[in-house]
Amino acid sequence: MTRIADPEYFAENRLPAHSDHRRYRNRAEVAAGTSGFEQGLNGLWKFHYAKSPAQTIVGFEGLDHDCSSWDDIPVPAHIQLHGYDRPQYTNIQYPWDGHEAVEPGQVPTRYNPVASYVTTFVLDRPLDDGERLSVSFQGAESAIAVWLNGTYIGYGADSFTPSEFDLTDAVLDGENKLAAQVFRWSAGSWIEDQDFYRFSGIFRDVVLYRQPAVHVEDLRVTSTVSDDLDVAAVVLRAPVTGPGSIRATLVGQGDLVETSTGDFTITLTDPHLWSAEDPFCYELDIEVLAEDGTSSELIVQRVGVRRFGIEDGVLKINGQRLVFKGVNRHEFGLKGRVVSRDETEADIRLIKATGINAVRTSHYPNNTYFYELCDQYGLYVIDEMNLESHGMWDKVAVGDLSIEEALPGDRPEWLPVLLDRAASMFERDKNHPSIVMWSCGNESFGGTNLLAVSNYLREVDTRPVHYEGVHWDPRYPETTDVVSQMYTPAAEIEDWLRTHRDKPFILCEYAHAMGNSFGAVDKYLDLADREPLFQGGFIWDFADQALRLTDRLGQEYFGYGGDCGEAPSDYEFSANGIVFADRTPTPKLQEVRYLYQPFRISISHDEIEIENRRLFTGSSDLDCVVTLRREGTVLAESEIDIDVAPGSGRTYPLPVTVPRAPGEYAIDVSLRLRRATAWAPAGYEIAWEQRVIVVTGTAHDSSSAHDSSSAHDEAPTLIEGIHNIGVRGKHFIALFSRIHGGLVSYRYGLTSDGGRELLRAIPQPNFWHAPTSNERGWGMPFRDGHWLLASRYREPLPSQERPVVALHADHVEVRYGYLLPTTPNSESEVVYRVFGSGRVEVTLSLRPGAGLPDLPEFGMLFTADAALHHLSWYGDGPAECYVDRRGGARLGIYTSDVRQELTPYVRPQESGSRTGVRWATVTDDQGAGLRFDCAEGMEFSALPWTPFEIENARHPVELPPIQHTVLRPALMRRGVGGDDSWGALTHPEFRVPQGSDLVFRFGFQGVR
Repeated sequence: MTRIADPEYFAENRLPAHSDHRRYRNRAEVAAGTSGFEQGLNGLWKFHYAKSPAQTIVGFEGLDHDCSSWDDIPVPAHIQLHGYDRPQYTNIQYPWDGHEAVEPGQVPTRYNPVASYVTTFVLDRPLDDGERLSVSFQGAESAIAVWLNGTYIGYGADSFTPSEFDLTDAVLDGENKLAAQVFRWSAGSWIEDQDFYRFSGIFRDVVLYRQPAVHVEDLRVTSTVSDDLDVAAVVLRAPVTGPGSIRATLVGQGDLVETSTGDFTITLTDPHLWSAEDPFCYELDIEVLAEDGTSSELIVQRVGVRRFGIEDGVLKINGQRLVFKGVNRHEFGLKGRVVSRDETEADIRLIKATGINAVRTSHYPNNTYFYELCDQYGLYVIDEMNLESHGMWDKVAVGDLSIEEALPGDRPEWLPVLLDRAASMFERDKNHPSIVMWSCGNESFGGTNLLAVSNYLREVDTRPVHYEGVHWDPRYPETTDVVSQMYTPAAEIEDWLRTHRDKPFILCEYAHAMGNSFGAVDKYLDLADREPLFQGGFIWDFADQALRLTDRLGQEYFGYGGDCGEAPSDYEFSANGIVFADRTPTPKLQEVRYLYQPFRISISHDEIEIENRRLFTGSSDLDCVVTLRREGTVLAESEIDIDVAPGSGRTYPLPVTVPRAPGEYAIDVSLRLRRATAWAPAGYEIAWEQRVIVVTGTAHDSSSAHDSSSAHDEAPTLIEGIHNIGVRGKHFIALFSRIHGGLVSYRYGLTSDGGRELLRAIPQPNFWHAPTSNERGWGMPFRDGHWLLASRYREPLPSQERPVVALHADHVEVRYGYLLPTTPNSESEVVYRVFGSGRVEVTLSLRPGAGLPDLPEFGMLFTADAALHHLSWYGDGPAECYVDRRGGARLGIYTSDVRQELTPYVRPQESGSRTGVRWATVTDDQGAGLRFDCAEGMEFSALPWTPFEIENARHPVELPPIQHTVLRPALMRRGVGGDDSWGALTHPEFRVPQGSDLVFRFGFQGVR
């Protein structure tokens, strides 16, 4: 098979692509969802693995070759997940890069694994006269050759669309031997350089199809809708193979009438239009009739009637401007790209429940049932062709190739395979109403070849064509009907649109959700509100690409690039999901739901304003529940009967009254499903908002709470020791060391043996957190290393080698000054004010050295016993949140277990913090422990590990056994950022203030 290295050899004897409709023999089969024209071949196949084509077994496909001693392997599956070869994750790098010098179109020769498969089948009934038999490999990566009973059948080289072959002339009565070879790398691998795990094998279904003598191989259903949406025409084109005809009925509407062109059509008055909000589909029954009038086959086709396109300069669905609240989705699960229909449906239910209305199939056509389910549930889809050559694009970017030498660029030998891939996508998927745009592929620069692809798609269909690469190679801007960019900050988009008004603008990728990320995304949604030409974007991406692995100690974990021993690799860059690989929500999902919610709600002292962002659906499906709480305690709850038309807003009186009594009050407005839907149960919340009101002497708005510190009682006793300063009260004792530079002991709840020690280490100023993936991307450890040293190492200020102690009327003050090893040096001071109740008020201050970068965080680090693992807090929640990702959080009282507080990102990093925390407690099983508070609201973290331990671990299983509870009250932590993960810093307003002194005040006390 030397031709696998020829870009122009991508199909041999492969049947033409056609629509993905199913054919049935009768109505009973339709009801059962099974077809007598189909025979599945999934299951265990015999398998042989070779490291290169030269090591394959010659003649294995013959009937006389016994393969019974071969291994078994399931089909569908990736061979790399069944003990052969190894998975490899790379983003841009070609997987063979550095191992062999390979020219574009050529393939590695020393190591190019080949999977040989064999199965046998017996037809469930003999072929009828004139009936033909084909086999379809729905997905084989990257190229497949097929034999039946020793006869060569054909070859196909597109991993992500079907390769179907006619078997009729080679099939035998009785048992048949079907053989296939799948090559890991072929010429096509150069244009399958997607950001994903590199696998090989037969990873989608294998199906035998019967075609009766009279049948419809391909059908096309289109619809047109009048400008006023009052009339629609449905047109069917369904050429019949063999001597026969069709009868087509749109159920409930009537028969389609044949026209002079051979098409069939029907006109609908007041049509029920399809949209993501209301995914109504008509049923089109197509009966294929033989010459004698008997039924040859029955086709049941779902038809979504809708109008989508660029109207008045913007993208519109059924006459209304559309904003994509989208996500990119790799077809990836716990078995790699072997994803079942049930798993796909679960993904779509979760996507719908999150408020997402659009999906881009990054970066290849998905399994056909993905589109069926999007039709059914209602999602707008950008269907993307199987094309990416990012590795070669990089050579252009660094100047090693000219623009004309880009791949596929203007190279004529690559045009046929591109047009073939475009046709394979279009012909299979053309009848799905959920598909609103075609995409020419991803990150493959530009050129005449891509222009030809886009022109082909426009010739065969009316849907707009998308391609982002012309942003980098603008020679042929007509390649794309929309301006598409990736990861452009919202402010830059707004600047661009001031002078570029010729096309709608979308972000085909934005908000790179790698690790602890997704900060400041609200800026994009706000821009879509005020700029008609900016029509939204697609988050990168839906789920982590991570594999369930087991370490040498038998512990399971989710592995990422490099964890299977592969090189080159791009490590945890595979983990960018708003959900984890097992579909457990990440904390980022809380923010996505809030930003993508279909209603905007504003709350004042006496009114609620509800704005319906839906385009076609009112609010009659929703209950509106208003709840009043005082510092977490429910005071009142009431329902409002709302009626808000699509695209409009209404104001309603606030049904609860905020008391005059001093306190902090939260008003929550929640819109919940009145009835269950296909994607969520009754009562599911689809939109919400909260308003916090503080009542002091008179009611006023504020985001801060009243002082929650406990009352001070009699003054404590000061004990001036030689090496320690003791401060004793009725229920506690604290020791401050003169030689170790801090608070060395705090016991609360005194007993005859001295009481329980609540600290396991000296509290220390802390300016560091474990770098997030985004921070590593822009070089934070190198830039901010000063603050790591400052957090771990310090010494007393030369002017204050011993702490300064002062006795006041109601408290003892102990003051420590520190010199920090930054360049230039910085100074920090910690002041403890200890009251007779055992309450300790802490003031942390920092005088940073001139010119130093902003801090990762500014706070204190306390170490307590691991038994204090019950966490409660009054602040933002319930999920982890940060200053630039707190829109979806709500003020309330929440509980958690410290042992579960470190969010399990595939690579441990800063996580688990909460904003706006008024107070927090960590207690043991008996309720004893520590309470922290801050009247102005602080950020608070309670984890089993220090930032330094977290940073040292590459996987959660590498974290040390839990020995402590580590508490980090902070004035502020740097926001998580997320415009991209390779250079975009957190927005300035979400960084710890730089260039001036910082002060943080909070308190703590023992509790029993």
